[in-house]
Amino acid sequence: MRWIDRWETARASVLLTFAVAILSIIVGLVHISTGGVDSGFVMYVPEAVRRAVGFTGTLTGFTMLGSAYALKQRYRVGWYATAVLLPVTVIQGLLQVSPFALPLVMVSVLSVPALIYNRERFDRRFSPSPTQLAAGVALVTALSYGTFGSFALREEFDGIATISDAFYYTIVTASTVGYGDITPVPTSELGKLFSISVLLINVAAFAVALGVLLTPTIEAQLSKALGKMTDSQFNLLNEHVLILGYGDLTEPIIENLGENTQFAVITKDESVSRRLADQDIPVLTADPSDEQPLQRAGIVDAKAAIAATENDAQDALAILTARQLNPEFEILAAAMQRENVAKLRHAGADRVISPSEIGGRLLANSAIGKRDAEDASRQLLGEELE
Repeated sequence: MRWIDRWETARASVLLTFAVAILSIIVGLVHISTGGVDSGFVMYVPEAVRRAVGFTGTLTGFTMLGSAYALKQRYRVGWYATAVLLPVTVIQGLLQVSPFALPLVMVSVLSVPALIYNRERFDRRFSPSPTQLAAGVALVTALSYGTFGSFALREEFDGIATISDAFYYTIVTASTVGYGDITPVPTSELGKLFSISVLLINVAAFAVALGVLLTPTIEAQLSKALGKMTDSQFNLLNEHVLILGYGDLTEPIIENLGENTQFAVITKDESVSRRLADQDIPVLTADPSDEQPLQRAGIVDAKAAIAATENDAQDALAILTARQLNPEFEILAAAMQRENVAKLRHAGADRVISPSEIGGRLLANSAIGKRDAEDASRQLLGEELE
């Protein structure tokens, strides 16, 4: 299936990015702990630079884990972040001048053409919700309050002389670690009160930010395991196609809808739902003839629905419900039994085809030598005409 092949190709870029991130973290930690490993080129790179790239390489690795996760979700911003970070990991690996860094450099270089080749696969726009934006602003504001406030009040503290000291004090206080190397002057009530405010404000901001950021991820993983769409996925659907039920025609339908068409599948089969969810296909585990799942899937905003399972009676019920909920949009159906074509039209389908009748006519016409029948079958199968 072409849509599966596209996903497998994109997944190669995701896996390579994860591999680069993990290698960058490991190599960075090795160089931090050992001070660097000597090699024939060590004389050309100052020791301070090698130690620095070990530290920054670890940070780059953790940052790349985030970009790899964004790639997994097919976000375009993840593609841009990875495109920037891959050359950075190559430079850091070369500056570390040790055998441990060679795998990092090689995998990073290998990841570049794969990322470029799959550029069009990562086309989802990242649109943070107002709640996520508010949480991010609160976090930045809280850190800024602690950093600039403690720097302004540095006379009230023992150990704050620079802006980096103030930022260090804010992070240590906000994380509730409290090393004790920077403390308010014992006689300063203002310093003590400011420290209390930094602690309360930053702990609250961190708690809110983590809750806002982690909740959608947890919800998505639970929904994926259960074969259900999340509310955020529902809200993104607009002018989409609803596929009512799952049958032998469903995967060819998904393949031919293309990457630029939004769609969602509604099926009662939980195993099918989990398999589709693993391919990042929006799916809802429910009866497509019930009103509630159709409403949750945004039938009012949909532009079309397709009912093409092997059960014409079930398709008729789904079509009846869909037509009642949205009298304006187009409904297409496939009748497994030729005598049910008219029944599905009466149920509310705008267009009904009979795959068996179409296939029979094409085969018969090809057998008696009609060239147009063979050309039509090749067009339907996506084959080039001679």
